[in-house]
Amino acid sequence: MTDRVSNADLRRLFLERHALADPPGGPLTRDGLDALIERLGFVQVDTISTLEQAHHHILFTRANGYRKPQLKHLLEKRRSLFEHWTHDASVIPTRFYPYWKPRFQRRAARIAGSRHWIERFNGRQDAVLDEIRQRVRANGPVGSRDVTPDDDEERGAWWGWTPSKAALEYLWHTGEFAVTARRGFSKLYDLAERVIPDEHREPEPTHEDMVDWTCREAIARLGVASHSEVAGFFEAASPDEAKAWCAAAGPSVLRRIEIEHADGSVREVFARPDVLELVRAAPEPPARVRFLSPFDPMIRDRDRAQRFFGFDYRFEAFVPAARRVWGYYVLPMLERDRLIGRIELKAHRDRSELEVRGFWLEPRVRAAASRMARIDAEVERWRAFAGLDRVTWSAGRDTG
Repeated sequence: MTDRVSNADLRRLFLERHALADPPGGPLTRDGLDALIERLGFVQVDTISTLEQAHHHILFTRANGYRKPQLKHLLEKRRSLFEHWTHDASVIPTRFYPYWKPRFQRRAARIAGSRHWIERFNGRQDAVLDEIRQRVRANGPVGSRDVTPDDDEERGAWWGWTPSKAALEYLWHTGEFAVTARRGFSKLYDLAERVIPDEHREPEPTHEDMVDWTCREAIARLGVASHSEVAGFFEAASPDEAKAWCAAAGPSVLRRIEIEHADGSVREVFARPDVLELVRAAPEPPARVRFLSPFDPMIRDRDRAQRFFGFDYRFEAFVPAARRVWGYYVLPMLERDRLIGRIELKAHRDRSELEVRGFWLEPRVRAAASRMARIDAEVERWRAFAGLDRVTWSAGRDTG
């Protein structure tokens, strides 16, 4: 018979795999931050700062002691992290860098035939790439502002990019350049050989090595997954490649198991061979409430969040205001192992105020005094992290 994991156990396992079952208190060292990001696999980077930028939000959700300069140090001084793409722009452990090399090659081949990229270069691809390579090699790091002319004559047809800006992005996407630092939120690019330590830059895994590594790392972090979820973790191996890998994996790598969804339905998926031991060891998550970033890895797969937690979440920042159901920047609220509702927060930095703009509890979730006290404590924690002076509620607090 195939073993089955109940929905309650599945939620505990999933939260433990995403570093959301541990108490978040206490100090966080640089080594501890390195270990946290490696445990997650990557942390998405995003510019929206209605409350806080995604990378800082994801890390602070898991560690009260997190401070923004720690991440900057690991990226720009220690070089234990680098910036590139998974499903989106992300901060990634540098020891993973060799397995991004086949991705660089695939990206170069894809760009070569892309109409959008051809338009970005305005017909001057080879010349502009050589100019940018020579400039960076001779003079050091540059950002897009350093290579963008004041007039519009050189601008391409895609989002106003100049050919030089396109060259920087092309050379980063294909691995010749790496992000060496940030100026505000703008990337500064340098030669990869001057950013990525040799021990991580020199190995040359094959495409097959990359598929095997990314699938192994994905299932290690997810615990249980379908082949498409394995592929979607890093978005490096294709769904077909992940399907073939899962089919070929022996019992020391994968096993089959049934999982129970929040609605009581059952599905058979792949799992780590030690999944039952992981389930037994997974702790009960702490009682505190956490406000999750819309880009948090736990809820990145919206369909999976609904299957596992019975929570229908959609991010509406890019939805026209008239069509939004909830609001512009609404955050899921996690309490123990349940997603209990949504809250919309906005940091008004010009008047040092954190505004609670919207508040909704899920059906059958009561606004009990103890629960509201935990929510207030989380709002206060975010006020302090954002460096704001006060909290104001423009939303009702009764039932949502």
